[in-house]
Amino acid sequence: MMEQLKAWAKQLKRQVFVLYYAYRDKRSPWYAKLFSMCVVAYAFSPIDLIPDFIPVIGYADDLVLIPLGVLAAIKMMPGEVIEDAKKKADARMNQGKPVNWAAGVLIILLWAAVLAAVLTYLYNRLK
Repeated sequence: MMEQLKAWAKQLKRQVFVLYYAYRDKRSPWYAKLFSMCVVAYAFSPIDLIPDFIPVIGYADDLVLIPLGVLAAIKMMPGEVIEDAKKKADARMNQGKPVNWAAGVLIILLWAAVLAAVLTYLYNRLK
């Protein structure tokens, strides 16, 4: 069971790298590029939208959102773009995972905005 999970995780990581190279390809449609950029940025972000310490749903993004996003983005890309991206991804996989701090900052700002909205609501409600 554990070996299957490790193989699945490695395959998912490879698919994220494939998307990274696919959205940079000039032959990719703009909508597929935009969606793929979002998926890749989120996958490489050091910060999760739903923090992992939240019971049950904390890992939902890793187990559901990223695989669904990858699947949808790959379906949007032309086949020849994906094939070329797979070759580049296989070469890149040996170098480790890049970290996208821009996406991490965006997620922090999103959580800060949600927290500010909740605090403002509570402050006005309790006045």
